[in-house]
Amino acid sequence: MSFPAAIRLLAALPLVALLFACSDDSDASASARKPVVAAFSANADLPLGTGFDFYVLALSWSPAYCLIEGARANRNQCAEDRDLGFVVHGLWPQFEDGYPQYCGSREPERVPSQLGQAYLDLLPSMGLIGQQWRKHGSCSGLSQKDYFEVLRAARQRINVPSAFALDKLPGKIDAFDAENAFIAANPGMQRDGVAVTCDRGMLREIRICMTGSLEFRGCAKVDRAGCTIDNLSVPEPK
Repeated sequence: MSFPAAIRLLAALPLVALLFACSDDSDASASARKPVVAAFSANADLPLGTGFDFYVLALSWSPAYCLIEGARANRNQCAEDRDLGFVVHGLWPQFEDGYPQYCGSREPERVPSQLGQAYLDLLPSMGLIGQQWRKHGSCSGLSQKDYFEVLRAARQRINVPSAFALDKLPGKIDAFDAENAFIAANPGMQRDGVAVTCDRGMLREIRICMTGSLEFRGCAKVDRAGCTIDNLSVPEPK
């Protein structure tokens, strides 16, 4: 290389370095502008059911259940010292149109106490645990052990919005706003994949549709059957 050519190359190097630096800064800036959304990764070991199209995870607002059911309510769930908010009502296998129930199964109808007690933090009574297995779990194509394992994984999938924090209760919320709050708190949840149920002017349940591998999905019929009332009461836990 001639001496003049070497001089020209050395002179160009700072400009090349500056261009690379600008390119890196631009990429970093663009990357910083992208929203960071934690992608759901299905558990490869999650038991997969058969014989249905999708699940509905039903989360019951316990204070509303206790007020509505009154003397018929489960005493364990509604005792004054429980202070329960959302509890799992059930994980329900569904068809696109309708749902199976009380299916034949090789599993016993009764849920053994040793198994059921491991889920009392989610479903607040052995009676509810047994009833949910007989009516819904028996239609999942899963063993009792696997069904309740999937039920726990489904509940762990859900973030409860801050609108239901104890310091904001008792409160009022429109059904549409309750759905919006769950959608905002759970990336990937679909507009037609979540529904509110109501009773006596109170928010009763949130129903969320999931695939067999617990990814969020739409469910038009479940959504259309939901409550659309404004100004629903959200009673506080007692």
